[in-house]
Amino acid sequence: MDSGDTAWMIVATALVLFMTLPGLALFYGGLVRAKNVLSILMQCFAICAIMSILWVLFGYSLAVTGENPFIGDLSLAFLNHLTVDSMSGTIPETVFITFQMTFAIITPALIIGAFAERIKFSAVVIFSILWFVLSYIPVWHMAWSEHGFFHNWSVMDFAGGTVVHINAAMAGLVGCMMVGKRKGAFEEPIKPHSLPLTVVGASMLWVGWFGFNAGSAVAADGTAGMAMLVTQIACATCAVTWMLIEWFVHGKASVLGIATGAVAGLVAITPASGNAGPMGAIIIGVASAICCYLVAVKLKFVFKIDDSLDVFGVHGIGGIVGAVLTGVVASESLGGTGYGEGVTMGAQVWGQIVSVLITIAWSGVVSFILFFIINKAIGLRAESDDELRGLDLSDHDEQGYDI
Repeated sequence: MDSGDTAWMIVATALVLFMTLPGLALFYGGLVRAKNVLSILMQCFAICAIMSILWVLFGYSLAVTGENPFIGDLSLAFLNHLTVDSMSGTIPETVFITFQMTFAIITPALIIGAFAERIKFSAVVIFSILWFVLSYIPVWHMAWSEHGFFHNWSVMDFAGGTVVHINAAMAGLVGCMMVGKRKGAFEEPIKPHSLPLTVVGASMLWVGWFGFNAGSAVAADGTAGMAMLVTQIACATCAVTWMLIEWFVHGKASVLGIATGAVAGLVAITPASGNAGPMGAIIIGVASAICCYLVAVKLKFVFKIDDSLDVFGVHGIGGIVGAVLTGVVASESLGGTGYGEGVTMGAQVWGQIVSVLITIAWSGVVSFILFFIINKAIGLRAESDDELRGLDLSDHDEQGYDI
């Protein structure tokens, strides 16, 4: 055991959990209307608790074990092998399990922003459990298991561009389309109830993301240090680029815009954070700002898709841009770590594209089937009257703010 690696990974684990509670909860909670803020906080809190239990019971085992390229086995179910002396590399396996648990927590929590303010709490809980089993775990195994399918393509996904962001965003896109638009969406602006809460939440995500990316080195070493540096650079570059775009297009820069840009930059650098250098981070920051802005601010309204909190526009597009450009910015000429023996930039980019397409298809199909079944069984959408008075009252019989 290396005490330095262990200490860093304990800190990184706490940082990633901090991203969900309270970071994501406040970021999303500020973006919805006051009558729905408690429902968002409750969904994040419940998902955190439920995923923690599922990861221990069978999730960890299905993710890390076995030679099957798509899914593991149940040999480590209930963590029946675990003792205080169990090791994962240079750190206790208990720390590694908990670190990966925090990823399993935040991924389904990201999804809820796409259909916020109109879905039943019961539908969110059932979908999150089934999607975790049928989409999160298989994509985790394909990307990060030594026998995973993506390894056949030499895919680079250091901290979860496919596993977390594209995977969750596709589920969100399918979900918001199947649940339907919020009442009044696209007829008049649906404004956030508290931008200060959103900025606080975004700031927490920014800080917590160092655990997310630098922690994925699973060591206190140079790779972790570079991952931390490029995370900061990409986040800052994307935030500034988004601010400048808004300034040019609208004549004013918005607080919501710069916060959204920061998150988009964090998303995009995630898959590349262990392979990119500083100049590569700037490239990813600029590219993700332009692409995410076009989808979240422009195309969303053209196609009238009510992705409430821009889960696909930020996490989906940012994840895709980052995953594909990882194959470019990993080049040593851009300060990256380089490619595997005999692998060219073209081959690496193609492998990255394959992983993106597989993740999109896998999560999209799984999510469609699950939403369809849940809708037939219990219904997805809140009753019309419940939606109008707010999900805080209809789902939880509580109210966070006087309406």
